[in-house]
Amino acid sequence: MNAALRRLSTHDPDFDHQLARLLAWEAVADETVQAAVTEIIAGVRQRGDDALMEYTRRFDGWQVQCAADLEIPRERLEGAWNGLPVAERDALGFAAERIRAYAEHQGLESWSYTESDGTLLGQQVTSLDRVGLYVPGGKAAYPSSVLMNAVPAKVAGVAELIMVVPTPRGEINPLVLGAARVAGVDRVFAIGGAQAIAALAYGTVLVPAVDKIVGPGNIYVAAAKRAVFGQVGIDMIAGPSEILILCDGSTDPDWIAMDLFSQAEHDEDAQAMLVSPDAGFLAAVQQSIERLLPTLERREIIATALCERGALIEARDMADAVAVANRVAPEHLELSVADPVAILGAIRHAGAIFLGRHTAEALGDYCAGPNHVLPTSRTARFSSPLGVYDFQKRTSLIQASPAGAARLARAASVLARGEGLTAHARSAEYRGDGPGPER
Repeated sequence: MNAALRRLSTHDPDFDHQLARLLAWEAVADETVQAAVTEIIAGVRQRGDDALMEYTRRFDGWQVQCAADLEIPRERLEGAWNGLPVAERDALGFAAERIRAYAEHQGLESWSYTESDGTLLGQQVTSLDRVGLYVPGGKAAYPSSVLMNAVPAKVAGVAELIMVVPTPRGEINPLVLGAARVAGVDRVFAIGGAQAIAALAYGTVLVPAVDKIVGPGNIYVAAAKRAVFGQVGIDMIAGPSEILILCDGSTDPDWIAMDLFSQAEHDEDAQAMLVSPDAGFLAAVQQSIERLLPTLERREIIATALCERGALIEARDMADAVAVANRVAPEHLELSVADPVAILGAIRHAGAIFLGRHTAEALGDYCAGPNHVLPTSRTARFSSPLGVYDFQKRTSLIQASPAGAARLARAASVLARGEGLTAHARSAEYRGDGPGPER
């Protein structure tokens, strides 16, 4: 099986161009996908639950008889939890507790201060009322995504958390239901695809409309989230999974190869790259890849991802390697070096950073504590991991004292009249030191 990664070097005169081509990714697909999503959203808005049943029969392949069948009852969540092997229950509980403990450090707090004239200014923080969580259910089951999205929402104080999950042929992974139970999900619906996003955004008789939609999905889900943004909030438009490993050449090559595999196995569009100043080490990792790949169940997916979007990059030195990392702005960045803290301050752009040789990215995917919902496709340049703050909103507070109103009115009046907004000016002047010129 061919899994030869392309070799790049920062010494090459066209390195920037080669890297840009490798990183290029269009998050939401072509006109055919857009047209299908538009039709599905319109169908759900017009026909509600009848459309949900029709799309479930067509896309998920099971003959739902009535809309109520699309809701998974609480008893089934409890049954799934109780039916899990003890080791799986313990692992879910362990991961949920660590995610919760980390999330409890994140919450924004309300604050205010009072100026010398008695004017109060501040910020009130409140949680969202209702959030929708999309959980993928196609090529693989992702109970970890349930925990990573649901636990911070509950820590933030979201009153109602609605989960949707596709159920091909009516089947659903018990671990996903168990994760929903341990994370505190309030209601679960067996609905997937763009139709699930439409139902969450606009509501039907069965599915309540939400304020924000979070969670990853396929290209149709991504396109639907983009289409309903504005009607509801969304977390992000997620691209394929990414990992960039920065290594000084002293980590076991087998470890690095397996870390690359861990992201490449998500799907054929995933991106796994290694950058190092040690050309011999890059060659050793390629040998490990060729030897270890045949031992993996998802080797064909991995091989495609590595060949299509993977790379082994030779840098001039570690400072050059850091510059490459900042250019890539990866979802996951491993600093597999002797002293990762020494270079941490130079890293400007990454979704999550894994420090040291023993910190495999996979730990962050499941149970380290920080969220695994991370910015992809170079959006780490301007966005952040999912957290409690994504389920809170901020409201500004202003309470002007009589003296404060007079002081503020003078400046407000001048600025408003400068903009030609006389009503603004007179509204401020009414509370100022005296009558305005047009009172």
